[in-house]
Amino acid sequence: MENFRRTKIVATLGPASESPEVIDRLIAAGVNVVRLNFSHGTPDEHRQRAEHVRAAAKKHGVCVGILADMQGPKIRCGKFKRGKTTLEPGQRFILDAALDLDAGTDERVGLTYKELVNDVEPGARLLLNDGLIVMDVEEVRGSEIHCTVVVGGELSNNKGINRAGGGLSAAALTDKDKEDIKTACAIGVDYIAISFPRDGEDMRYARSLVEAAGGHARLVAKVERAEAVDNLESILEASDAVMVARGDLGVEIGDAAVPPVQKRILRLAPRFNCPVIVATQMMESMINNPIPTRAEVNDVANAVLDGTDAIMLSGETAAGKYPVEAVEAMHRTCIETEKQKVLPSSSTRDPRYPPRSVDECIARQAMETTHMLKVRAIAAFTQSGNTALYMSRHLSSVPIYALTPDPRTAGRVTLFRNVVAKSISGKYLETDAPKATREALTMMLYDNLVDTDDMVVMTLGTPMGHSGSTNTMKIIKVGDTLQQ
Repeated sequence: MENFRRTKIVATLGPASESPEVIDRLIAAGVNVVRLNFSHGTPDEHRQRAEHVRAAAKKHGVCVGILADMQGPKIRCGKFKRGKTTLEPGQRFILDAALDLDAGTDERVGLTYKELVNDVEPGARLLLNDGLIVMDVEEVRGSEIHCTVVVGGELSNNKGINRAGGGLSAAALTDKDKEDIKTACAIGVDYIAISFPRDGEDMRYARSLVEAAGGHARLVAKVERAEAVDNLESILEASDAVMVARGDLGVEIGDAAVPPVQKRILRLAPRFNCPVIVATQMMESMINNPIPTRAEVNDVANAVLDGTDAIMLSGETAAGKYPVEAVEAMHRTCIETEKQKVLPSSSTRDPRYPPRSVDECIARQAMETTHMLKVRAIAAFTQSGNTALYMSRHLSSVPIYALTPDPRTAGRVTLFRNVVAKSISGKYLETDAPKATREALTMMLYDNLVDTDDMVVMTLGTPMGHSGSTNTMKIIKVGDTLQQ
C-alpha cells in the first residue's frame, strides 16, 4: 500500500478538463471526487460531464464521487460598454441598482443584486474583484451607492462584490440555485455544495429542496460568509460535509483571519462527524506553470497534517494549462506528507466526546484495535456509509474499505479520509453472513488489498444488510477465514 493516499482530491471540471480523454487521465492520476461548477455551463453540459466521469471510473475500476456546486447569491457588478474601466484612488464611483446591466461607464455600473442599496450605509467598505479593488461608501441616494475608491485598478464585467465584515442580506439559495438543485438531483450527484449559507437553517432549507426533488445527495456547506464563521456549530450540525471556501471568506473577514478559521473548522468538524474540504488557490500557480510553488506545496501539506478529508483544485483543473499535472502534484505532496511521523497518532481526534450510537461505538473500538494490533486493513460492511464515516474521523494509517452493495453509499464515502469504496454483492448479506464475509475477503485478496497471512478488523451488523445495524467487530486472519 505504498501509494495509498488517505487524503482525497477534488478536481473541478471545466473547459480544460471536460473532454473524455482528460477526465480519464484525471481519474488515472488519482481524482476521488469531481466538482461540477454550476456557476458556469448548462444542465446538458453538466450531465454530459457526469456521464464521462462515470464511464472513466468504471474503466479504471474505481468509484469517483460527483459534487455539484451551486452558484449562490454571488453579488456582481454589471457589464461596461467598453468591457472595463480603470479606477484611481480618490475617485468617486457609483454602484447603480437602476442602471441597465450592460450600460456601465467610467462613472457608474449596474448591480445584479438590487437590494445592495439597503444593505450598506455611509462608512461601509466594499471589496470588488476578490478584494483587489476597495471602495468606501460615502452616501446612499435612492438606487445609487456613491463610493470613493480606496484601492484602484482595472474593473471589468461581472466582478464580484463583498462587504468587509459581512452583513449582506442575500438569501443563500437563489431561484437559479433551486432549479440547479433539481438538475443535480436528476443527474444523481453524490454531494451538493451550498454557497454562502449563513447558518444551519439555510442548510436545512436546502435539504428540504433536495428531498422535494427526489434526490439523495448529501449537503456540503461552503463557509465563505462572516456570518457562517459566527454560526459554525449550527452549520456543522445541519450539514453532511463542510468546505473552507477561502476565496470569498478571505474577502469578507480579511486574508489574515482565514488560516485560524481553517484550523478551527478542522478541529471542530470531527465532533459533528463532518468531513472537511479545504479549497481555493491551493495550487493556483499551476494554472500557468507545470509545477507548484513551494508555498503551495506547504499549504497542501499543512491541510493534510491538520487532518483534512479532502483538498480541492478549482481553476487549476477547470481552466489551467496543466490540469493533470496539478492532480499529480497534489497526490505526491499528500503521499509524502502522510509518511511523516508528525501526523497525529491518536485513535480519535477528541476523546472527550463519547460515541452517540452503537455503530459509532463499534467504529471507535475498531480504530482502537488497529493501534494495538498489526492490522493490514479494516473491512466495514456498511449499508449507509455511517460506520465508514465514524471510522474516518480517527486519524490512522490503516486503510478502511467500505464494503457496500449500494452505489449511492459508494459515492458518498469517496469524500471520507482514508476510506475506499468497494462494491460487493448483496446476495448473501441477509441470509449467510459467513459466506458474505468470505466473498468480501476473496475480492480484497484478488485486488491485492490483503494477503492470506494478514490480520483484518471487520465490522458488520446482525442482521446484515440493514442500515444502522453495525454491532459487531471481528479480528480475523484472511487465510484462516477463507478456509472455513
